[in-house]
Amino acid sequence: MSGPRQGDILIIMNIAKAGGLVLALLMASGCAGPRLDDGQAAPLQETFAPADREKMPDLTGTAIDGRPIAVHDYRGNVLVVNAWASWCGPCRAEARDFSAVHTALHTRGVRVMGVDTDASRTAGAAFAREHHVPYRSLHDPKTVQLLRIPKGLVSPQGYPYTFVVDRQGRIAAARMGRISRAELTDLVEPLL
Repeated sequence: MSGPRQGDILIIMNIAKAGGLVLALLMASGCAGPRLDDGQAAPLQETFAPADREKMPDLTGTAIDGRPIAVHDYRGNVLVVNAWASWCGPCRAEARDFSAVHTALHTRGVRVMGVDTDASRTAGAAFAREHHVPYRSLHDPKTVQLLRIPKGLVSPQGYPYTFVVDRQGRIAAARMGRISRAELTDLVEPLL
């Protein structure tokens, strides 16, 4: 009996390539959960009871404005940490909502800290100017700081994702996907 024919090997190789391509497309499209009517991946969200909250790591580094920034700068406030990139469509869409929550709830002790994952700080700064972002953002191009966040809360392969941190520095909520002003306010209000 002879081995596989060259034509059979080519067919198998093409099927394997096609399977790899399909897998890559599914991962790139945010296929981690149910889909919305517009084809976007449905947001995944989890809230945590006080006894189940993990400490938020002290993400530290240089902000897109070139000055130092750290989670501990916001100690004693309710902190919203939003990971974003300037090329991310949902990030662009939600920027206005984060700015609105930051402005509306600032006097009540709510702060927003962005985490820009763009390769260049210039791109992040341009995004912040274009979208009139009033809060500061840590520049974390290799996601070294974001990878310090407890595993399993979000998928670090997709943006945006958001954490709500209580006044004691513990993660009260984690959200994967775009979030609206109303949804973000609903996550923050119980912590005030």
